[in-house]
Amino acid sequence: MSRRQYNLPALTSLSVFETAARHLSFKQAAHELGVTPGAVSHQIKSLEADLGAPLFRRQHRGVELTDDGLALFEALAASFLRVSRCLEDIRQRDITRYVTVGSTTAVAGLWLSPSIIRFWRDFPDINVNQISNDRPFSVMDELDFFIRYGKDKDSGLEHTALYRDQLVPVASPELAQSLSGVSLSDIAAMRLIHLKSADRSWTNWADWFAALGHHGKVGAGPQVTSYAVALQLARKGAGVALGWRRLIDPALKSGRLVVLGDASLPAPKKFYLLGRADAQQTADALSLKTWLLNEITSSEGKLL
Repeated sequence: MSRRQYNLPALTSLSVFETAARHLSFKQAAHELGVTPGAVSHQIKSLEADLGAPLFRRQHRGVELTDDGLALFEALAASFLRVSRCLEDIRQRDITRYVTVGSTTAVAGLWLSPSIIRFWRDFPDINVNQISNDRPFSVMDELDFFIRYGKDKDSGLEHTALYRDQLVPVASPELAQSLSGVSLSDIAAMRLIHLKSADRSWTNWADWFAALGHHGKVGAGPQVTSYAVALQLARKGAGVALGWRRLIDPALKSGRLVVLGDASLPAPKKFYLLGRADAQQTADALSLKTWLLNEITSSEGKLL
């Protein structure tokens, strides 16, 4: 019968032989391979017949390798080890390590994306996929985590508190300069930029004024469905936006936006990282979670 290029016997018989030689036991080889000892003995006899030489000496209490058997075992063990390492290298190259996080477009653009860029510097081999959605997330099929303002009472997911933001009125530097010493009532009478979100858990202007004790009329103004648009209008002097201080901290530090007056309200709810229990998360997902929590902790007190 013609053989292939390397003139090898059946690879199955070589694998069975290597296992039996490693254990010096047909019984233990059978256990490792999930077959019967008789099947191992059959494969060894077939290989010995093919080679025309005995590979084991059968003894009353077990088997031992012949000189030919030892030479073949050493060659196979070294070869299988090289193949194993090569396959592992290929698997590692082919595995794309990633974590997927969901958030609103505002959280993604203003806070999460800059944080992830810093995370990549520490974990360059982990890719972080972001899914932005301004409607509440409800499924975890493609997500490891998602960030939510306030708890989800109907969710069985694990909630990890991230931070509680501060809510302040913000405007362009030019508008702010003309309104020094402005009062809460003065702000209520201004042209306010209203964010209309599909997620009703977000705090709006009416909530903010009511929490600070102002129950009068709240100023009208443009309505937008994107927080990024609201901030852009405020930067251009088109009105006053409700600022989430941690989210807009870079704009405040650069002077593109300025806080009006002294009125400030701790956000009624915290931001949470929602996901499966840690025991069900990948090591990469847990690395990102730990990193985000550490960054938040280290940045406390550094905000304006």
